[in-house]
Amino acid sequence: PLCCARNKETPCVLSGFLYAALHQLYYDPNIDNKNMAQKWLMQAQVSPQAWQFCWALLSPEKVPEIQYFGASALHTKISRYWSDIPSDQYESLKTQLFSQIACFSSSSKMVLTRLCVALASLALNTMPEAWPGAVAEMVRVFQEEGGGVDGRARCLALLEMLSVMSEEFQTSPLLLTVLLQVRGALGREWGAVSPLLQQLLRRADSPGAVKARVLRCLSSWVLLDVPLNESEDLVHDSFSALTDPELFDTAVEAIVNAISQPDSQRYVNTLLKMVPRVLALQEQLREAVQTGDMETCHGICRIAVTLGENHSRTLLEQVDHWQSFLALVNMIMFCTGVPGHYPVNETTSSLTLTFWYTLQDEIMSFESDKQAVYLQVYRPVYFQLVDVLLHKAQFPSDQEYESWSSDEKEQFRIYRVDISDTLMYVYEMLGAELLSNLYEKLGRLLTNTEQPTSWQHIEALLYGFQSIAETIDVNYSDVIPGLIGLIPRISINNVQLADTVMFTIGALAEWLADHPVMLSSVLPLVLQALGNPDLSVSSVSTLKKICRECKYDLPPYATNIVAVSQVRELHTSQCMWLMQALGFLLSALPVEDILRNLHSLITPYIQQLEKLADETPNPSNKLAIIHILGLLSNLFTTLDISKQDDESADSSAPPVKAALPPPGPNPVVVVLQQVFALIQTVLSKWLNDSQVVEAVCAIFEKSVKTLLHDFAPMVSQLSEMLGQMYSTIPQAPALDLTRQMVHIFASQTDHFPPIKALFELVTSVTLSIFQQGPRDHPDIVDSFMQLQAQALKRKPDLFLSEGLDVKAVFHCGVLSLKFPEAPTVKSTCLFFTELLPHCSDVPPLARVVQEDGKLLMQALLEGVGGGASRSLMDQFAEVLFSLNKHCFSLLAMWLKEALQPPGFPSSRVTAEQKDNFSHQILRRERVNKRRVKDIVKEFTLLCRGLHGTEYAAEY
Repeated sequence: PLCCARNKETPCVLSGFLYAALHQLYYDPNIDNKNMAQKWLMQAQVSPQAWQFCWALLSPEKVPEIQYFGASALHTKISRYWSDIPSDQYESLKTQLFSQIACFSSSSKMVLTRLCVALASLALNTMPEAWPGAVAEMVRVFQEEGGGVDGRARCLALLEMLSVMSEEFQTSPLLLTVLLQVRGALGREWGAVSPLLQQLLRRADSPGAVKARVLRCLSSWVLLDVPLNESEDLVHDSFSALTDPELFDTAVEAIVNAISQPDSQRYVNTLLKMVPRVLALQEQLREAVQTGDMETCHGICRIAVTLGENHSRTLLEQVDHWQSFLALVNMIMFCTGVPGHYPVNETTSSLTLTFWYTLQDEIMSFESDKQAVYLQVYRPVYFQLVDVLLHKAQFPSDQEYESWSSDEKEQFRIYRVDISDTLMYVYEMLGAELLSNLYEKLGRLLTNTEQPTSWQHIEALLYGFQSIAETIDVNYSDVIPGLIGLIPRISINNVQLADTVMFTIGALAEWLADHPVMLSSVLPLVLQALGNPDLSVSSVSTLKKICRECKYDLPPYATNIVAVSQVRELHTSQCMWLMQALGFLLSALPVEDILRNLHSLITPYIQQLEKLADETPNPSNKLAIIHILGLLSNLFTTLDISKQDDESADSSAPPVKAALPPPGPNPVVVVLQQVFALIQTVLSKWLNDSQVVEAVCAIFEKSVKTLLHDFAPMVSQLSEMLGQMYSTIPQAPALDLTRQMVHIFASQTDHFPPIKALFELVTSVTLSIFQQGPRDHPDIVDSFMQLQAQALKRKPDLFLSEGLDVKAVFHCGVLSLKFPEAPTVKSTCLFFTELLPHCSDVPPLARVVQEDGKLLMQALLEGVGGGASRSLMDQFAEVLFSLNKHCFSLLAMWLKEALQPPGFPSSRVTAEQKDNFSHQILRRERVNKRRVKDIVKEFTLLCRGLHGTEYAAEY
C-alpha cells in the first residue's frame, strides 16, 4: 500500500543506496560526488518506490537530514503525482500525515514544516469534494488532547499547518479552474481559522513564539482574498503587536498584506478605521528616527505607504475625512524626508516615491471641478515634496562620501535617478511655477555673499532643473535665460557639482539651439571640462548634445572645438561619443573646411593604423585597430552634409535627397577613398578575425546609411572588395553590408552591374556553404535570408539573372525554416513572404514555386506541428497567408497531399482535426491575416498536446 508507515517490503538494496547517497550529499567534501548524489536522489524522489521509502526515512531513529528527505519525497509525490494515489487511500494517507506531524511537533522544525506542506498539498488536492472541511478538521484534531504531545507544541504545529496551507496554494500546479474552486473552499474555512488566531493573539499567557506564528498565519491567509471586514479585528490586534520588538516584523507583514489586497477598497468604513491606527504610529516612528532604528522606521513607513498607495482614491473621496487623509499624507512626507543619507543612514525614503506618483494620478483623474478643490489642498504639499526630495538628493560631505563603499555610491546614484523621475512627474502638476521656484532659490544662493553656500545645495537645485529639462519642453520658460546666466557664476570646485553643471547644460541644448547667442556663456565651460578625466562622461555627452542640436550655430567655434578634442585622452566609449559630436559639428561647415578639419582630426589615427597594419597580428594591435576603425565609424555616422535624417536609409522606399547635392565628392567619400587601400591592407592580415571584419564593414555600412546616394563614387570598388572578402572567408557582416548596398543602389541603372555581380557572387558562395552543411553558421544563414528578402523587395530583377541559381536559393530557404535559431527562422519567413508575391512577374520564381512549393508547405507544417518554437507561429502564418493569396490552387493541392500521411505533422492530431485546419486555411476567411494567425496558433497547440491547458493560455 502507498501509505504504510512501516512497510517491511522496502527493498534493502534501495534503502542502502538511499542512505549512501544522502550521506554523500550531506557529508562528502567532493563537489562532484555531491552533485552526483543530488541528481540520483532527485530521480529517486519521483520514482514509484518513493511511496514506500519516504515513510521508512521518517523513522524516529533516523537523523534529521534523512527524515527531511523522506518528508520532501512525500510532498513531491503528493503535489506532482497525485493521480498515483487511489481515492480509497486518501483517508489513510491523511491519518498517517496527522500522526507524523504530531510526532515531529516537538522535534525537528525543518521536517515538521515539510510534513505540513505535504498535508497542505493533500488538502488542496482533495478540496472541496473529497475533504470539504479540511481546515476545520485540522483545527479540531490538533486542539484535542492526547498523543503525549504538550499543548504548546501542538499549537505551533497547527499554526504551521495553517500557514503553509496558504503558501502552498500560491505555488500550486493545479489548473486555474480547480484553483478557483479551492480558493472558494479556503475562503469558507476562514471562519474556522479566525477565532483561533484571535484567541491566541489576545491571550496574555500566549508565548511570543505562538503570537509570531499567529501573525505569520494571518499574513499568509489574507493573501487568499479574505474580506478586509472579516479580518479587521485581527488587523487591529496586529497594530497592537507593533509595540513588541519580537513581533514587529511579522505584524508589519500581516498589516501590509491585509490592506493591500485588491478588493479591500470595497470596505471603506474598515479602511477609515485603519487611518487613525496608522497615524497613532507617528510617535513610535519619531522615536525610531531619533534612536536610529532603521528597521522600525522601515516597517511603519511600509504600513503608511501601503494604505496611502493602495487606497488614495477611496480616501480622497471621503470628503468628510479629508483632514485625516491629509495627516496620513504628511506622515508619508515625514518618511520621505527622514533624516540621513540613503542608503547609509536610512533606507525608508525610497519606499514613498511610488505613493507620490499614485496620489498625483488620482488627483488629476478627477473631473475639473473636483480636481480644482484637491489641487488647492495638495499643490502646496507637492511644492513641499520638491524641497524634501532635493534635500534628500544632496550629496554628503566629501569626507563622508569618500567613506562610502562602491555599492553604497551606486545605490545612491540609482536613488537620485528615482528622485529625478519623481520631479519630472511632479512638474506635470506644478508646471512653470516649479521652475520659477527653483530659479529663485538658486539665484538667492548664488547672489548671497553674506553666508557661505554649500556646493551640495547648489548641485541639488541644478539637478532639479536637469531632471525636468531632460524630458520636458522648457523652450517657453522665461527662467531659462536667467539660469544660463547664473551657471558661469557657479564656483565649480567639486566633481559632482561639475558633472551636474555639464548635464544641465546638455539638457538645455535644444533651448540653446533657439537662443544661440547664449552659447558663448556655456560652451567654454564644456570645453574646459573636457580636460578633466573625472568629467569625461558628462562633458563629452554634453558636447555631443550641443553639436547635434546647435551645429549650424557652431562654425565660429569649430576650430577651437576640434583642437580641444584632439588632445583628450578618453575612455573608449567616450571617444566614440566625441567622434559623433565632431561629426555633427563638421556637417554644418563648408566642404573645404570639413576636409581641412578632417585632415587634422584623423591624420594621427591613419598614421597609427598604417603602423599597426605593418605589424605582425597580435591581440594588442588588434584592439588598437578595432578602436581606430570604431572612431572612423562613429565620425562618419553623424557627418552628413545633406541635412538628411540618419534613419531615412531604413525606410521602405528608396531615399531621395531633399537638397541638391554639393559640388564635388562628399568629404566622407574623399576620406574613404584615401584610406581604402590601407583598409584593404588591414583586411588582408585580419580577414579570419570576425571582430576586425565587423569593424571594417561598420565603417562602410554607417557611411552608406548616412550618405545614401552620395556614396555612389565608391559603389564599384566597395562591391569588388566585399566580393573578395566574402569569397575568401564568408562572414555575416559582409552580407549585411551587401544588403545595405542592394537597398540603396540596386535600383540605380548606373550602379546595377556591380551590385548584380556582388549579389550573384555572395549568393553563389553561400550556396556552397549550404552544400557543405550550414548548421555551424546560423549568423550567415540569417544574414543571407535577409539579403535575399531585401533583393526581392528592392530589385526583383536580380532573380532574372542566368547566373543566379533560384532553385537552390529556394531550397536553402526551406532548409533554413528548420533551424533552431528563432532570428534565422524569422528572416527566412520574411524571405518567403517577399518571394511569393513575385510569382506573377518573375518567371524563375514562378517555376520554382510551382515545382517545389510542396517542400515549403511541408516545412511550414513541420514547424507548426512542433518543430519550431511557438513564438514563431505568427511568422509561419504570414507565409501561409502569402501562399493563400498568391498560389491558392497550388496550396489546396499541397495541403491535401502534405496532411494525408498518418502522424504528420504530429501524432497528436486526428484526421478530422487536420481536415478542419485545411478547410479553415482555404476558406474565404483566408483574406483575414489575423484570422489565419489564430487558426495556426490553435492548430499548433493541438499538435503539441497543449490545447486547453493553462500553460498554453499563459504563453
